[in-house]
Amino acid sequence: MTEKTQERQTFESRVLAALDALAPAEQRIARFFIDQKQAVLLNSAAQIAERAGASDATVVRTARALGFESLSALRAALLSELTGMPSPGDRMERTLAETGGDALRHVMSIHEKALEALRDQQFTVSFERCIDILAGAARRHVFGIGPSGAMADYASLQFNRIGLPTNALSVSGIALADRLLWVGKGDAVLMMAYAPLYREVDILLDHAARHDVPVILISDDLGPLVAGKVAEILPLPRGNADHLAMHGGTMVLIEAMIVALAARNKEAALDSLDQLSMLRGSIDKAWSKRGTRKRK
Repeated sequence: MTEKTQERQTFESRVLAALDALAPAEQRIARFFIDQKQAVLLNSAAQIAERAGASDATVVRTARALGFESLSALRAALLSELTGMPSPGDRMERTLAETGGDALRHVMSIHEKALEALRDQQFTVSFERCIDILAGAARRHVFGIGPSGAMADYASLQFNRIGLPTNALSVSGIALADRLLWVGKGDAVLMMAYAPLYREVDILLDHAARHDVPVILISDDLGPLVAGKVAEILPLPRGNADHLAMHGGTMVLIEAMIVALAARNKEAALDSLDQLSMLRGSIDKAWSKRGTRKRK
């Protein structure tokens, strides 16, 4: 058994050891703490209570009954567990163990949970504020590294197509320094980042703060570490904790942003797409046959 596995079991055994001494409502919350770790990180006491079928006072009381000073202290313990960084192989092994031989339905059920998070009213309100920020910026910068780097490139390409100047901050290491020079006052940053707090994320947040650039964070676990440094947090799950990270929900969110931003300035978006079509036609005459929209 690895040290990381022991750390993960230590939290669960701590909760389970205290379970019999708790009142029925507190037991329900305690089991929620074990089974829904990411939900505990992403939601307020009132939201946890609603999902677990109890009161927010019971949520806080349960955290204290388990030996934590507060719900925040319990979250810190959960975050430490979730950022234990199991290897990619370990994540895949755990994912495969839960598929039950039906990978398609297993993955669909995970993405359905992400879509459920997108439908949350509080998420919708935060989404609209994010669109305000992105639409009002002189330039946008989309940050993501690793698998998120591909999505940062995609979001940047699509934002540019609808007439919104956007750069992709999709490289890591010292190569990121060159791209950070693009970030200046009047801009906005859309960041996809996850715990642990990588050096690139920390530096970008500090750089953005120096230039008074608002940062929108898409994450399932980093929010508690950087809450004071970002303008908005869009808490979106990426699958089960310590399992294969799944980005389908994030892609849905990005494409919703593309459509919402185009709707904010429809004519400018359509004009930009017309220009794209004409440029394609100049490069390859076959594209000209597709034409541009009919103007009134």
